[in-house]
Amino acid sequence: MWPQDIFPPYVIAVCTSFGGIPKRPRPGVYVSRKGLEGDGHNHEKHYRPGQEVCLMDWEILQDLRQEGFLLDCGSVGENLTIKNLSVQALPPAAILQFAGGVELELTKPRHPCYVLDAIDPRLKEAIIGRCGYYARVSREGFLFPGEIIDVILPTGTQRPWERAGCCDVPV
Repeated sequence: MWPQDIFPPYVIAVCTSFGGIPKRPRPGVYVSRKGLEGDGHNHEKHYRPGQEVCLMDWEILQDLRQEGFLLDCGSVGENLTIKNLSVQALPPAAILQFAGGVELELTKPRHPCYVLDAIDPRLKEAIIGRCGYYARVSREGFLFPGEIIDVILPTGTQRPWERAGCCDVPV
């Protein structure tokens, strides 16, 4: 049994804004092929195919808080703050199936943007390699905090915790 089998990944927060950061947690939202209802961006570069939803690991936000950055869910512009997923370690084309029916396909890791300077000028450098992941919407529906996530990896891909030899748990 693996850690994610005991503590499944789930949604901590669903966040939107009319544009820019921070995005604010909402009690739930409809997710269409265009992204989260009511979510906007201040820059055209964010309106690209495959970038409809941005995900961030809760654990990374906590690490950044320990490093002195005042961050919370939605602070760095993510739509979904996820716990127990390690989204940063997943490969493109991994599928995330949410308990309520929404399905996302990971497309590419997110890179820091100068917009983060509004939080702290040091953040842009500190967050490199752990800035979250973009996804496209494969199945629309309503999405709520607390939803459990099932991860389907591309054929032949090992789960991140298997690659890392995490926890010395036998297969």
